Amino acid sequence: MPYDLLIKNGTVIDGTGKPRRHADVAVAQDKIAEIGKITGGARTVIDASDCIVAPGFIDPHTHYDAQVCWDPAMTPSSWHGVTTVVVGNCGVGIAPCRPDAHEVAMRDLVGVEGIDYDVLRKGIGWEWETFPEYLDAAARRGSALNLAFLATLSPFRHYVMGDAATERSATPEETAAVKALLKEAMSAGAFGFSTTIVLLHLGYQGRPLACRNASTDELRAYCNVLRECGKGGIEIALTNKVSMVSDEEYDLLEMLLTESGRPVTFIGLKQREDLPNACRELLLKVDPLIRRGAVPQTTAQYQPRELTLRTPFLFGRFASWAPVFNKSAEEQASIFRAPAFRTAFRTELQTLKNFNYDWHKISVNEVSSPSLRDLEGCTIAKIAGERGSDCVDTFLDISLTDNLETNFSFQGGKLDEQGIADILRDPRILIGMSDAGAHLDMMCEAGYCTQVLGHWVRDKNALSLEQAVQKMTSHPADVFGIKDRGRLIEGLSADLVVFDPTTVGSGSRREKRNDLPGGGKRFVMPSNGINWTVVNGELIYEKGQMTGLMPGQVLRS
Repeated sequence: MPYDLLIKNGTVIDGTGKPRRHADVAVAQDKIAEIGKITGGARTVIDASDCIVAPGFIDPHTHYDAQVCWDPAMTPSSWHGVTTVVVGNCGVGIAPCRPDAHEVAMRDLVGVEGIDYDVLRKGIGWEWETFPEYLDAAARRGSALNLAFLATLSPFRHYVMGDAATERSATPEETAAVKALLKEAMSAGAFGFSTTIVLLHLGYQGRPLACRNASTDELRAYCNVLRECGKGGIEIALTNKVSMVSDEEYDLLEMLLTESGRPVTFIGLKQREDLPNACRELLLKVDPLIRRGAVPQTTAQYQPRELTLRTPFLFGRFASWAPVFNKSAEEQASIFRAPAFRTAFRTELQTLKNFNYDWHKISVNEVSSPSLRDLEGCTIAKIAGERGSDCVDTFLDISLTDNLETNFSFQGGKLDEQGIADILRDPRILIGMSDAGAHLDMMCEAGYCTQVLGHWVRDKNALSLEQAVQKMTSHPADVFGIKDRGRLIEGLSADLVVFDPTTVGSGSRREKRNDLPGGGKRFVMPSNGINWTVVNGELIYEKGQMTGLMPGQVLRS
């Protein structure tokens, strides 16, 4: 009997770190049936001459919680060789959710994930209330990619506590109820839970995201769910200062590891222009915890951040900006005009020292009003100097004149590429932090897999192809306990990517599209050199186009 799919003449990199080898790969039904010199036939044959055949990539840090409702192709991740996404990071999500709390859940996504409220209102179908029902709804809709869900702690606390979840810690009785729901989620197939303590993460009415109010006793109880189940892991947005772990954050990470007995992956680790040794110092400090199962996550992309003042995520740590979140454009404009707001913002800039950019690195990227076109490409410092005005006033006034539609770009400086290379090749560090599905009007880092293969492997020789593939396949699979994927081994699920190592990469620049529900805007990143992607034995991507097949599964832990 012929195979369903035969990939011939390729160079196999199996995701284990072993050296590459020339081999054919045969697929029968949804499994890898044979690897070697294969003489039999197949219904579909692919000639992979001069190409690499590897396990499909696993993105461990996405925010597709809402996008699963309107985009079964999971774009743009599916363009970049990704075959499995871990959904539900940073403690923010949309299940469980009572019918009268839909507004709260959506406003949480607006605040933390930077998704436009109208997009969420038009795109989420709300066919569920409980977390198991949410997984079942995703399975019914279908997907091009496999979906591995984490239980996001904020909606669990809100489901039990109501609006009090955004104001205080839980009582012992409430903690027990949340714990029971988490246990139900784990039984339904969740791969663990996620949470955050990051000050930027503001939700409904500009309040702290509900999970930020969880006490140590609460978190200990929720960790015990994983210990009792004997599976799963924890993802936490831990560091309030990028690439720096405070003593309090260290103690929290240690507690999560101790009480859960499971891996804990935390964000974020990123090379800094102002503190080039920060990553090395963080790794030295947390190495005892890494040896016990802590897994720092890093990013492979260092794109400029963009934002409009309608979704001012980057200012979430400023107390003066809390009233701005989850407001209408008219309400936001009124706040921005107020002298008291401007004074408070200036004071925080001067006293808190927590603004990581200066006005010489913030520029006007794109405007809506033709009268402001001459400002595009200019820094706020330059414009303020020419106008003889204060930088804060200039920044706010430009946006107000443009009906809050001005797109600002926050540029970083020249980074130590050797430092980035050291981070990427470190076997202790998980490459992730793509935030795919979030901050759609700010950035798109969903193309990190092709960026690693093109820029960091081929162009910079920062790590070998074997190392890169392993770090984007079997490593995230092992961290989250995804047992039958991430390796190209006979008998495992047939998730594969075939790419040209000479051309693979992310596009030269991201593209702006208005393809969200209701015509909402987002940035996407095209891919280069991804020739074929296979999910559960079916071709989902071929020569730059999605095939329309939806063989992805909701994975169950």
